[in-house]
Amino acid sequence: MQTLILAAGQGTRMRPLTEQRPKPMLPVAGQPLVAHTATAAIDAGASRLVLVVGYEADAVRAFFGSEFKGVPVDYAVQDQQRGTADAVRAGATKLEEAPFAVLNGDNLYDGESLAKLFDRGPSVGSYQVASPSAYGVLDIEGEQVTSVIEKPDTPPSNVINTGGYVFPTAAQDWLDVDSSERGELEVTEVLNQACQETAVTAVPLSRWLDVGRPWELLEANEWKLEECSRQINGEVHADAELRGPVIVESGATVEAGVVIEGPALLQAGATVGPNAYVRGATLLGPKTTVGHSVEVKNSVLMEGATVGHLSYVGDSILGRNVNFGAGTTVANLRHDEAPITCPVKGELVSTGRRKFGVVCGDGVKTGINTSLNAGVVLPGGATTAPNETILKSAANRR
Repeated sequence: MQTLILAAGQGTRMRPLTEQRPKPMLPVAGQPLVAHTATAAIDAGASRLVLVVGYEADAVRAFFGSEFKGVPVDYAVQDQQRGTADAVRAGATKLEEAPFAVLNGDNLYDGESLAKLFDRGPSVGSYQVASPSAYGVLDIEGEQVTSVIEKPDTPPSNVINTGGYVFPTAAQDWLDVDSSERGELEVTEVLNQACQETAVTAVPLSRWLDVGRPWELLEANEWKLEECSRQINGEVHADAELRGPVIVESGATVEAGVVIEGPALLQAGATVGPNAYVRGATLLGPKTTVGHSVEVKNSVLMEGATVGHLSYVGDSILGRNVNFGAGTTVANLRHDEAPITCPVKGELVSTGRRKFGVVCGDGVKTGINTSLNAGVVLPGGATTAPNETILKSAANRR
């Protein structure tokens, strides 16, 4: 099955983490997010991948090259991000005259469900949610999809469109769609035409995640780190204790007195300790440093991030080369235990998570004894003063 993977968008809802990288290249369990999408597609039977790229395209090309896991990789460029149908139209120039699959490069899919999706084409991946009005909702009769309705006030079902499709060959001629009310060219219009022209099967996905906002990047890492098995190739001090599924890559170092409770992944060049505590689903990227008596819980530290001694980081995402001064403390829980809110494109949005810490863009630096409130977002390059308390996100702290 030839498979288009859409990876051209800017990921504005994920900022500041996407200020200098495409969202599909954000790290999930030691690999770019889109690599998990590609792997699931290959496991499902993808014979060829076409990656539609745009924003920061070179990062995607550099990772995948011309072949990934033994499957040929080609690229198509979406010059302007005008919508998903426009992205598929760009990718269609690289397709053969045959049925084709389309997947979102910022979604996680389980391979077994994708195999069923590929086998039963024309098809669309479906998933049940409690609040379908925020999604494209599928109108279904039996197993057959009759239409998809974008974000309806009165949903016809609680079954949503996951952005995974298998289209018939003829759909390559259906990509010149009209703009939607949002001003975008939507691939859902292609799906609606497919529903009119042929039988389209709704294939339930066992597991699926749309990784659009920072807290969903945490959830993606929780999912994929749970699948990891214990593997110790780096240097671990005899007085350190590793519990459960912990991966210490070659070149990573665990000092004396450290306790790590998996699932956790320490990539090459990462250093932990002495006397540090790492727990929960935690990713310590290449060349990260967790200092003396630091606790890191259920967090993602990207390449080169440093957490100085006597600090606490919980349920947080730290971008590349972030440097937390000694004694920096992150809050990750409200007193009323309500879900943490976080700014997305200028609006406060509920994360749906009882515990959520901070999001720091690349190069953030905190002064010693900084306190960061739950849900705070700091843009790339932001700084704080010693003993400063940050209660709310601020766009201009450089």
